[in-house]
Amino acid sequence: MGLLVRVATTAIPFSSSKLSTKMSFPHKTTIASASASASASASSTNSNNGRKLPILLFDIMDTIVRDPFYHDIPSFFGMSFEELIESKDPTAWIEFEKGIIDEIELSKKFFKDGRPFDLEGLKNCMRGGYSYIDGVEELLNDLKQNNHEMHAFTNYPIWHTIIEEKLHISKYLSWTFCSYLYGKRKPDLDFYLEVLTHLKVDPTSCIFVDDRLKNVEAAAEVGIVGLHFKNAKLLREDLSRISVL
Repeated sequence: MGLLVRVATTAIPFSSSKLSTKMSFPHKTTIASASASASASASSTNSNNGRKLPILLFDIMDTIVRDPFYHDIPSFFGMSFEELIESKDPTAWIEFEKGIIDEIELSKKFFKDGRPFDLEGLKNCMRGGYSYIDGVEELLNDLKQNNHEMHAFTNYPIWHTIIEEKLHISKYLSWTFCSYLYGKRKPDLDFYLEVLTHLKVDPTSCIFVDDRLKNVEAAAEVGIVGLHFKNAKLLREDLSRISVL
């Protein structure tokens, strides 16, 4: 089993599969035990052909970037959040995130009743809503200055390019593991295993940060050290405790 630290409740995300209530519960693992494992990885800039370990994997939405879905998108459609959830197709965004459908197909089935909408307007609305979570860009910069290898590990469609165009996240990390490229989404364990296969490292040589508890728990299931994101200040403290910063 992997290690999981910091339990907190999080907001309801964009895709309908993320709409279930997330419950916090006690965990046997502690920051101290996480420190033992991650520190061992952190000290081995050695055995992986000079590659600095651990490798850091970051969720994007509501971990690095503000998700515009909760306020901006309902307003764009002239709806309350609850009305939007009731009106939208429960699988369309998930299929878009997995690369099963493209944005034109998304526009046709986004709403249950198939009503048309301004697709470009929606994209512009989302573009306007994307911003760094407070304190996160500074943290990423500090990690980059320490030469940490960092990758996005995110459930997101090809529209991640809109985020990149606005925020230039690739200054800090690579958009390596986007769900639409793999046809898989967190917390599917196969997605985590594919990440490990691609990186060619042991799971304990990776630290995964996500605002959604069940995604962090899935990382722990495959042996990856998991940090549950609450805010940049607490994440910085967690990374310091496990000798990454």
